Amino acid sequence: MNLSSSILQFLHYVQFEKKYSNHTLTSYQTDLIQFENYINSTYNFQKISLISHVHIKSWLVKMINEGIKNRSVARKISTLKSFYNFLLREQIVLVNPLTKVQTPKIEKRLPEFVETASMENLFDENTLNAYFKTDFEGKRNKLIVLLFYTTGIRLSELMNLTESNIDFYKKQIKVLGKRNKERIIPITSELIMLIKNFQIDKSELKIENQYLLTTIKGDQIYPKLIYNCVKTHLSLVTTLSKRSPHVLRHTYATHLLNQGAELNAIKELLGHSSLAATQVYTHNSIQQLKEVYKKHPRK
Repeated sequence: MNLSSSILQFLHYVQFEKKYSNHTLTSYQTDLIQFENYINSTYNFQKISLISHVHIKSWLVKMINEGIKNRSVARKISTLKSFYNFLLREQIVLVNPLTKVQTPKIEKRLPEFVETASMENLFDENTLNAYFKTDFEGKRNKLIVLLFYTTGIRLSELMNLTESNIDFYKKQIKVLGKRNKERIIPITSELIMLIKNFQIDKSELKIENQYLLTTIKGDQIYPKLIYNCVKTHLSLVTTLSKRSPHVLRHTYATHLLNQGAELNAIKELLGHSSLAATQVYTHNSIQQLKEVYKKHPRK
């Protein structure tokens, strides 16, 4: 089988059998097409059985020489590993050349987060600089930021949150996460009040939509709107270079850990599949301890 056909077969499997997100599908497709183009232009063959670890290593070296960061190179190699695991299972190939390819080391980046005082300032309605307007869009934007900060949900999870996902009696929301895995997250009384007030506004505007968060026209909110909302409001209280929904997810986890929450509990709240993904937040807490220690008079 040729490489092009194998890639199409793999992408079909990822999309329709594994039901991965569009973001993951696009990432896989981009990486594999880049690999295919490299093999075609450099070695001038398409038959997948001819591809060895030598060809893959040469692609890796080319990317590094072009200045592509190790993190991006590692992701592309990870894509190839998933691809070849599929090929092995389907018996399209009998040998996995990736076993002889070493992924470049990447530096661990600590998750950026907003300081507690800054988040408190953002939601403080008693200050002269009330950061959220009191109209429909102002209430919605406050709800967007507060949902991210007090639940740690992902952008796609927030976008797809429906009215029926809210349980006011139990003070919790049901979230559909990655791989269609459901999880329950407790919510605060403040958040419940904001949701109820926003629902009243929606009702007055005669907005009938299953989604909790909508535009003033009643349409489901979209990624660009969410990013702009979060960036605009975080810019008012922090100088962090990154001011995205994911930074609020990091902030949620870091603040929970600093307040004594157990790592396993945070893992469940975030919807992580393994504890390793959650442990990165411990580095932030250790760093905070070091900063506190520096202030000791006898350091």
